[in-house]
Amino acid sequence: MSEVRFPGIPTTGDGSEAAVWVETHVSQAGIAYPITPSTNMGYGFQVAVANGRTNLWGEPLMFLEPESEHSAGSAAEGFALAGGRVSSFTASQGLVLQKEELHVISGKRLPMVFHVGARALTSQALNIHAGHDDVYAVADTGWGILFAANAQEVADMALIARRASEAALVPFIVAQDGFLVTHTVENFRLPEPELMKEFVGDPKEKLTSMFDPEHPVLSGPVENQDSYMKGRIAQRAFYARVVPALEEAFELYCKLTGRCYDFVEPYRLEDAEYAVVATGSMIGTIQAVVDHLREKGEKVGALYVRSFRPFPGARIVDALKHTKAFAVLERTDEPLAESNPMLREIKAAFADATDGYPGFPKLKVDRLPTFYGGAAGLGGRDVRPADVIATFEHMIEGNKDRRYFALNIKHPLALEPKEDPDITEPGTFRLRGYSVGGYGSVTTNKVIASVTADLFGLYVQAFPKYGSEKKGLPTNYYLWVAEEPVRVRAELRYVEMVAINDPRALQYTNPLVGLAEGGAIWLQSRHTDPEEIWATVPKYARELIREHGYRLYAIDTIKIAQEVATRPDLVQRMQGIVLLGSYLKIAPFFERAKISEEELWERIEKVIRKYFGKRGEQVVQDNMTAIRRGYSELIEVPAEVIAREPKEVVA
Repeated sequence: MSEVRFPGIPTTGDGSEAAVWVETHVSQAGIAYPITPSTNMGYGFQVAVANGRTNLWGEPLMFLEPESEHSAGSAAEGFALAGGRVSSFTASQGLVLQKEELHVISGKRLPMVFHVGARALTSQALNIHAGHDDVYAVADTGWGILFAANAQEVADMALIARRASEAALVPFIVAQDGFLVTHTVENFRLPEPELMKEFVGDPKEKLTSMFDPEHPVLSGPVENQDSYMKGRIAQRAFYARVVPALEEAFELYCKLTGRCYDFVEPYRLEDAEYAVVATGSMIGTIQAVVDHLREKGEKVGALYVRSFRPFPGARIVDALKHTKAFAVLERTDEPLAESNPMLREIKAAFADATDGYPGFPKLKVDRLPTFYGGAAGLGGRDVRPADVIATFEHMIEGNKDRRYFALNIKHPLALEPKEDPDITEPGTFRLRGYSVGGYGSVTTNKVIASVTADLFGLYVQAFPKYGSEKKGLPTNYYLWVAEEPVRVRAELRYVEMVAINDPRALQYTNPLVGLAEGGAIWLQSRHTDPEEIWATVPKYARELIREHGYRLYAIDTIKIAQEVATRPDLVQRMQGIVLLGSYLKIAPFFERAKISEEELWERIEKVIRKYFGKRGEQVVQDNMTAIRRGYSELIEVPAEVIAREPKEVVA
């Protein structure tokens, strides 16, 4: 990184923040109607406007929230027709509602970038979580489509798509998985303002207004039989520019930043006999599984398809042609189609290759790999390493009669994993939390991740289990801390610490499943006497604690929040932030770090201001007091108390 001009500014944040960082620097306007999970992107742009921010060329930013996503598309069209550089943020039904406009925008050759928090479409039920139904639904509109697997790629694809869009006069979508990327906090590098200014360029010098009365242009007329087809086919000249424009943007971005991208990215495919193909956030999990199976001697690999439009058929064939079989995992299901969308296109690409189509590797029909297709992660369903292992095993065992399957559900079509191994790198610290929606635990998890990365220079991933119905109901959150980038993006089964904000979790589930030997349990308790704390723990949990040598800690977050919060509406939400102080005492990182306690609190306050500064100084100080008390008032139940049964079980 030190050898390149623009290595990036280290930070922690989510995919939404990455998109906002780029677009508030390079765009002139943001136009959006809020829809989960893209809302934070539009909100972030709107906050920049409210704060009087300007873009890199000193122009005041503009934001418009019309009455629907369709109107947002229309307004973006109008802004681009006037020669402006515009962004929009949408998802799911909102993107599909814009489809009419997407055709018009591409047909009028208007460059722009839309950010999509890819989300399942409402089908048998409404769902607000990750799916690629929405992106596939607009794949025929003439837009370029790039997928981003993490926050880093969101920021980088936003710039690459913008440069390619304006070079080819083709609009682009940058898609990131809803919640799994839009709301997951992790380490990444912000593109420097100087880089963005150089790489994208001044919109006034690159874009043309079609509303200039001195140079009038006819756009979007009515065309009949004599003209329409000629204009439609003539647009192929613009689409012929897209691949060269992306190639140039990828190459230049690599040279400037050291972060190199391509249409497809093979992973350990050189001698692979079996491969899994995917796009979006699940690719990291797949790559981690490939490494795990390689250690066992299996010749497996992965292929990340970053560009869905233009579809890189020849590149995919070239990467996979030597394999015995490969499976394409997709976050959608189209039962009436020949196959799901990406597998359908890949099959067509292999058909072109066997037919000798120009530009494709030449293949013989008798040397084709076996094609498998799987549905995985629909509606945010977890995609676990065990599911990917089951996919590889299914191919290796030669189950050619069962070419289509589903993952991680109970169904006749589903593959049943034989094992669920822990494939995490040694030295990784993982936390699984049990809380109640509205307690502030999800935000606390993000703050803990930011503090850990900032203080200790470690890689983090804070992954919340959001839900439209979660307020007041049980919820989970997950934290990874590691010395290397965290690749697996899945709910945590194996952990070193369990945080139980909601003591009822000990009644309705077993929170201690997967807790490492000697692991830590953090428990919300109104008791201060270790004997009484121990007496509140159910018998099954007491037996597990003794058997595995778990450490038990407790603190009354409710009492602290009631005493600290100066605003009644913050009492409930402030319960969660107490955990940060306790975490710093339980986790091993502070002991390893060579910083004073004074510096610790100074740097924590910096992160707290990032999250709560907009609520005022008093809220910042209230949170700091709660964190300090979480650190100083934490109670550890002594080993001698754990060794014996309580005299009386306390409710």
